[in-house]
Amino acid sequence: MHKLAIAFTLLASPALATGLQIEVAGEANGTVTIDLYEDIAPRHVAQITALAEEGAYDGVVFHRVIEGFMAQTGDVQFGKLEGGDIGRAGMGGSDRPDLPAEFSDERFLRGVVGMARSQSPDSANSQFFIMFDAGEFLNGQYTVVGQVTDGMDVVDAIKRGRGNNGAVIGQPDVMQSVTVIE
Repeated sequence: MHKLAIAFTLLASPALATGLQIEVAGEANGTVTIDLYEDIAPRHVAQITALAEEGAYDGVVFHRVIEGFMAQTGDVQFGKLEGGDIGRAGMGGSDRPDLPAEFSDERFLRGVVGMARSQSPDSANSQFFIMFDAGEFLNGQYTVVGQVTDGMDVVDAIKRGRGNNGAVIGQPDVMQSVTVIE
């Protein structure tokens, strides 16, 4: 093959896709695979993958789960099943800086993964949520970081919380391990 053709082939090749493989345990048991959108939310994807590679997400619970809406997890500060402060899960983050919003035209549909944040659009850190159903009112308000590509049945089985805030009572489901895949 000609050198120019080889160079063009290399340039035209798509970048390696980054994703997560999450082993879930509790009422839900199984594997959830997520395709991360590094082209849409590069800073958020970089932070999530760095935390996953460090093992920061291993043992973190799904602390806020609302029927027909979403399952939230990722509080690496307070949300650890062992050694965490589950009563405060959802109030913490990581020791990394908060991220500026990376809003896009991606819609919040079933299986979409978004970054959780406080009132400030630039406050996402480590927490994320997976949509059970469409939540179009979130469009343009929260950063979309990916999409579940396999294991939505596992997501659907995650133990639901109670009340308006969806706080999980008793033993929450947990991300046993979170692995970065390419």
